[in-house]
Amino acid sequence: MTIIKKSESNKVTPTSSTTIREYLMNEQAISGAVAEINGRYPEKGFAVNEVSKELVYILSGGGEIFSKSGKQSFVLGDVIFIDKHEQFAWKGNFSMFMVTTPKFDPKQHKIL
Repeated sequence: MTIIKKSESNKVTPTSSTTIREYLMNEQAISGAVAEINGRYPEKGFAVNEVSKELVYILSGGGEIFSKSGKQSFVLGDVIFIDKHEQFAWKGNFSMFMVTTPKFDPKQHKIL
């Protein structure tokens, strides 16, 4: 069993509208993070995970997720699955818990 305290997490701010708190552990199969988005991420275009699949639970607020096939709205309590190679963008004012498998590596996350 592993417990990662909030005080041990790694805070990153990839854009002015997005803050991510990474809960890092020595596990290659899975990782978790909490993100707060107030605006759009990425600011232009789409993001894509080339290796990791992502499962998201909306902790508060709501917004829209965009893909090549359109957009969908979400609110508190919704769950969103993003497959690897799927292009996406977030817009709204919300916080979410993200689980990625395998472990998230920023080198495999691209902005298109």
